[in-house]
Amino acid sequence: MNKFLLDIPTRLETERLTLRCYQAGDGRWYYPMSQKNRAHLSRYESGNRAMTIQSEEDAEVLVRAMAAEWVAREAFFMGAFEKQSGEFVAQIYVGPVNWDVPEFQLGYFADCDHEGQGYVTEGAKAALGFIFEHLKAHRVRLGCADTNVRSYRVAERCGMVREGHFRENHRQPDGTSNGSFLYGLLRSEWVTGRAE
Repeated sequence: MNKFLLDIPTRLETERLTLRCYQAGDGRWYYPMSQKNRAHLSRYESGNRAMTIQSEEDAEVLVRAMAAEWVAREAFFMGAFEKQSGEFVAQIYVGPVNWDVPEFQLGYFADCDHEGQGYVTEGAKAALGFIFEHLKAHRVRLGCADTNVRSYRVAERCGMVREGHFRENHRQPDGTSNGSFLYGLLRSEWVTGRAE
């Protein structure tokens, strides 16, 4: 099926979260969020687009660009918001790797004030449902640093299988090195996991 014929929701609900695509006006809160999380993101997410933001205008441009990418089916960025408070708790990313397979990449980061509360796992599980149900994926992959315990534990709690380990393939700003884990999940494994 052509990617533009897929009916893709722009909002997902879980027990505690509302996940939605970004929209015009989100730059107002995205800017302070990006500044607050700079140190938090610097070790494992130094290439994150939020790290490039220097002003509220930059943030507004970015959220509008992410909204446009959603419509163009180039990338699917979602803000995860705690239902009771409305606070931003995480960002979830879904990126097409190959629409012919189809295969997608999953990524995420937790807001520094909301780490360790299970929000990323909850959001990632919702994103996997989105990927397999709405994007009709055959396979999902995820890569993370082998020293980022929180990140790879999320992948494992989501039922993803560790498929590879690249040793010392990243140099950190402090001169240390770390490797990368590669995880994957097939549609058949996701369906079986849901039935258990």
